[in-house]
Amino acid sequence: MWCAPAPLLEEERGVSLQFSHFLGSCSDSGHPPCRDWSTMSTEEDAKWLQWVTHQFETIAEKDREINLQQFKTALNVKESFFAERFFTLFDSDGSGTITLQELLEALTLLIHGNPMDKLKFLFQVYDVDGSGSIDADELRTVLRSCMRESAISLPDEKLDQLTLALFESADKDCNGAITFDELRDELQRFPGVMENLTISAAHWLTPPAAPRRARALTWAYWHNHRSHLLCLAAFAGLHLLLFALAASEHRARGASVMVAKGCGQCLNLDGSFIAVLMLRRCLTWLRATWLAQVLPLDQNIQFHQFVGYVVIVLSLVHTVAHIVNFALQAQAEASPFQFWELLLTTRPGIGWIHGLASPTGVALLLLLLLMFACSSSCIRRSGHFEVFYWTHLSYLPMWILLILHGPNFWKWLLVPGTLFFLEKIIGLAVSRMAALCIVEVNLLPSKVTHLLIKRPPLFHYRPGDYLYLNIPTIARYEWHPFTISSAPEQKDTIWLHIRSEGQWTNRLYESFKTSCPMDCDPKPLSRSLKMKRSQRRPESLEHQHIHSGTSVQGAVAYSKDVTVELTSYRPKGTPQQGDQGLVSTAVTKEGAQARWRAIAEPGQVSEKSSENHLFCNIKCYIDGPYGTPTRRIFASEHAVLIGAGIGITPFASILQSIMYRHQKRKNICPSCQHSWMDSAQDEDMKLHKVDFMWINRDQRSFEWFVSLLTKLEMDQAEISQEGPFLELHMYMTSALGKNDMKAIGLQMALDLLAKKEKKDSITGLQTRTQPGRPDWNKVFQKVAAEKKGKVQVFFCGSPALAKVLKGHCEQFGFKFFQENF
Repeated sequence: MWCAPAPLLEEERGVSLQFSHFLGSCSDSGHPPCRDWSTMSTEEDAKWLQWVTHQFETIAEKDREINLQQFKTALNVKESFFAERFFTLFDSDGSGTITLQELLEALTLLIHGNPMDKLKFLFQVYDVDGSGSIDADELRTVLRSCMRESAISLPDEKLDQLTLALFESADKDCNGAITFDELRDELQRFPGVMENLTISAAHWLTPPAAPRRARALTWAYWHNHRSHLLCLAAFAGLHLLLFALAASEHRARGASVMVAKGCGQCLNLDGSFIAVLMLRRCLTWLRATWLAQVLPLDQNIQFHQFVGYVVIVLSLVHTVAHIVNFALQAQAEASPFQFWELLLTTRPGIGWIHGLASPTGVALLLLLLLMFACSSSCIRRSGHFEVFYWTHLSYLPMWILLILHGPNFWKWLLVPGTLFFLEKIIGLAVSRMAALCIVEVNLLPSKVTHLLIKRPPLFHYRPGDYLYLNIPTIARYEWHPFTISSAPEQKDTIWLHIRSEGQWTNRLYESFKTSCPMDCDPKPLSRSLKMKRSQRRPESLEHQHIHSGTSVQGAVAYSKDVTVELTSYRPKGTPQQGDQGLVSTAVTKEGAQARWRAIAEPGQVSEKSSENHLFCNIKCYIDGPYGTPTRRIFASEHAVLIGAGIGITPFASILQSIMYRHQKRKNICPSCQHSWMDSAQDEDMKLHKVDFMWINRDQRSFEWFVSLLTKLEMDQAEISQEGPFLELHMYMTSALGKNDMKAIGLQMALDLLAKKEKKDSITGLQTRTQPGRPDWNKVFQKVAAEKKGKVQVFFCGSPALAKVLKGHCEQFGFKFFQENF
């Protein structure tokens, strides 16, 4: 019997070690590509052997053997089929347990062995009955287990289609069974799979690597961060100058006073400048000027946090210096005051207003420490945002105390404080001028709430902008930022996609989940008819509703319970639409009937979903819009848009607007229907190519915008001339890749069926969904090789992935922008 590859071992919480991601690809799991183990030196081989032995003994404990139950627990796979098959093949002597010797023999064979050894093991995994061939039912069983292992859910009919596609392709002689030679020939059709078909456990079986050395200040790093570094240098230089001037002015009073006065002068600057960094309207205006190329406006929040840390440090040093000075004064024989009087009372007369410097200083330090503690991520991210919000409002008493504490602070605060309060007054007036209404709600997978808000007449925004939302029925005083996911060309409503991650967003989702108890529209039919008629004005734009379950065949195949309104755009002169604007087509009769049933019956969308789609009339307020780094996209030549999970929201707006602008360039001859692109129609857009990459953990998350992406693909097919202008790349991280023995059959079947049906079985898009995480080296190499102009990468998602992407952008010389709130 052929020995199996080594199990994958992982330390969990520093105590137990598991065969996690057994037979899984390192690149698919987000780790660096596995090294070539066949080229290990003798010393490396010895270290690796020692490490594997240690890992095995931790799992096997005293008996130094692993039974099936221990193996299943340690293997940590979703489907017991593979655990049982692997265990049977690992247990070469049939004793019912796996020994360390059996494990090492398997590792030696399959890591140092040739591709044929690995292929024979794979064939034995698939040959469930041990007959020496694989029939269609065995293959179906394996593919079903592959789907469960990759967290892919497809109907039984689709599973049958996948099984037949792979079986018919591999069964060359049509004898009803796949032989070893036929499986080998089929695998050879997929380049690189045979060579990389291995345990792929190298990452987890490798001893801990030495800590990575700090990244040097390379030219690429300077290119991407020069404005940030220059501002930090100017910030540090200004602090040194202010400190030196203030300290030298009081050098006659001793070192402690010099330090206190130097820190105090720096705090005058920081206490006022920290407010400038949160002037969102001013920053949005600056993004439209040449200063956006000089100042790091995109890092305003990080810089605000950095200045906050500086304020904490300077305040502590300032306080300690004064305490030392007061202690020295109290010890002097000529001093009429005790230490506590100098520190806590107004009797010594310290300060420019009635001796208030000492008590106001103590109050300031306590307020500052409270604000700092309540600003930590553990408070903000743990469902206690209101604690952060209310304590942060203490900046008002802090400024008052600072004016009373220091004689010069009011001079530093005069200009930035005036701007700050003017912006607050304008924002309050604009946001409270007239209440808006949430007119429609869709509850999407992964606890995402899709809000449609009636757009105010003078609300002008750009793709990728965000706003602050207040819903009094959820929380009267809380305002939360959300990216606008609808395009500016959509005139009637504003879209927001809100993922439930905190207390406020969870309350929002649950309030609608319980059939909208707050204020559902009692007359949804009348309101809907009024909206539809208003959209039929000659100047207005026409609407399209696409049901994500019926309009896109097989789109996220198992889901038919979410209605998503899609707005798409066509230029003047296209065959489908005479007037420039939004296009409306009824995709299916059943979809339209379900839509009208939803309007006629409050709280229902179709007979399949009564609570996921609601027509409401809920009062809300918005403050904005505010700009983001994505405003630079239209000035790019080759834009790479990367969204992780709900990070797609800014790009949903941008992609719609990009396609709208791109279609405006299209001209059609009325007589011969010949079409051509006119690049002079939109001077604001310099784009030659757009690559959009969406990374999701699970299958259902693709439902959020699958109808939008489907329409974009349709529009792309109509206007494509010299290669695609917009190229989509979809990744599902929970799915295992082709190099993984638990998924290779499924991925081959998905490839074959996608070629046959011209669409992906997971999302229904023409773009094939790739398993695992992207190999960013290969992705950026491909982007660089296209030579479509200067490349700029725009990202919205987790900070951990942002660091990875930033490093690759520095390596390739791409400009990197990350969206932040």
